[in-house]
Amino acid sequence: MDPILDLARPSILRNPYPAYARLRENTPVFWHELLGSWVLTRHADCLAVLTDSNRFASDWRRAGEDIPAPLLSVQTLDPPEHTAIRHLLLDGFRAQDRQALHDGLEHGIAELLAELAGRTSFDLVGELAEPVALRFVTAFLGVPAPELDWFVPMSRTVVDGMDAGLWPEKHEPAVAARARLAEYAGGWLADPPKEGLIAHVAEHAADSGVAETVLRNSLRAVLHAGYESASRLLGNAAAALLTTPGALAAFRASPATAVDELIRYDAPVQADARVCVTDTELGGVTIKAGDPVTLFLGAANHDPLRFDHPAELRLDRAPNPHLGFGRGAHACLGASMAIRLAGSVLGALARDYPDARAVAEPDHRRNLTLRGLDRFEVTLRPRAGEEVRP
Repeated sequence: MDPILDLARPSILRNPYPAYARLRENTPVFWHELLGSWVLTRHADCLAVLTDSNRFASDWRRAGEDIPAPLLSVQTLDPPEHTAIRHLLLDGFRAQDRQALHDGLEHGIAELLAELAGRTSFDLVGELAEPVALRFVTAFLGVPAPELDWFVPMSRTVVDGMDAGLWPEKHEPAVAARARLAEYAGGWLADPPKEGLIAHVAEHAADSGVAETVLRNSLRAVLHAGYESASRLLGNAAAALLTTPGALAAFRASPATAVDELIRYDAPVQADARVCVTDTELGGVTIKAGDPVTLFLGAANHDPLRFDHPAELRLDRAPNPHLGFGRGAHACLGASMAIRLAGSVLGALARDYPDARAVAEPDHRRNLTLRGLDRFEVTLRPRAGEEVRP
C-alpha cells in the first residue's frame, strides 16, 4: 500500500499518528512519486523549512512556476511582497477591540450551549463548531456572516483541493470555489463596513502598496483560513476531550496550557508545502532547487525527539513547541484568536456541562492536509440515573 494514500483509509484516518510514527522511524525524509515531493516527518526538519524562507519558498514563482493571479495572497507570497500585506493585516488585527469581541462571543456561546443542552443529542460540528467559528471570524472582519448552507460546502471544496496532489479531480472545483470566495470578499472593499478588520484595511489600502488582487485574495484567505482553522480545531479538540477519560475535568484544571496541547495532539493543519529554491541538505538527503517539499506537521507534533510521550494527551504540557500554526514568516496570523476562541468554547463546555459525552464515534472528513470532523454526535446531559455534577 502507498504510505500516503493509506492515510485516507477510514481505519487510519481516525488516528493517523501510529502511521506517522512508522514513517518517521523508517524513512523520515523520503521522495513520494505520486505527490512528486519530498516528505518530511520530523519536528526538527519541518521547523528548519518553515523558518527558512530564503531556501524554501511559499511563492512557487521563485522556482519558475506560473502562478495565476487568483492564487496570489498573504498565504502564497514571500518577503518582500509578503511583508506589505502581512503588516497591513497585522495592523488591522491590533486595531480591533478584541476584548469586546470576545465578551460578545462568550455570551453567544453560553446561549447556544444552553439551547443545545435541551436536546437529547446534537452534531457538535454542524450545530456548534461551524456556526460559532463563522460568526466569530465575520464579527472580527466586521461583516455579516453568510448563510452556512452557502458558505460551508464552498469552504469544504477549497479544503478538498488542498489534497489535489493525490486526487487531481479536486483541483478545478477548488479553484472555482476560491474564485467565488474572492469575489465575495472583494465586495467588502467596494462598500466597507464602519468597524472591524475590513474597515481598517479599506482605510489604509491606498497607502499600503498592495495590489488590489492580492488584497482581495488575502481577505478571502483570512475568512476561509480563519473559519476552517477555528471550526476544525473546535471539532478535533472536543473529540479528544470527550473520548479521553478524565480529559474534560483536566481541562478545567489547566486551561492555560490545555488548548496548546489539544492543538499539538490533533492539529487541524496536518501538512504544509514549500518549494526548494537552493540545493539544501536536510535529514541526510540533498533536496534540489525546484523540488517540492511536503511537511507532515501532524507527524512533527508527535515526534518523541521533541515531545515526551507524544501519544498521550497531557493538558498541562509545558513548554509545548508544536507546529500547529506554523512558524516563520507564514505563521498563522490569527493563531491567538483561534486559541482564545477554543478556550472560550471548551472552557464553557467544561465548566457548565461537566457530564458532556460522546454519543457516537467522531466521523472524520477525507482530508489529509486539513484534519477535521464531518460529524460528531454528543450530548450535554448525564447518563440516566446519574446526578448532574456542579
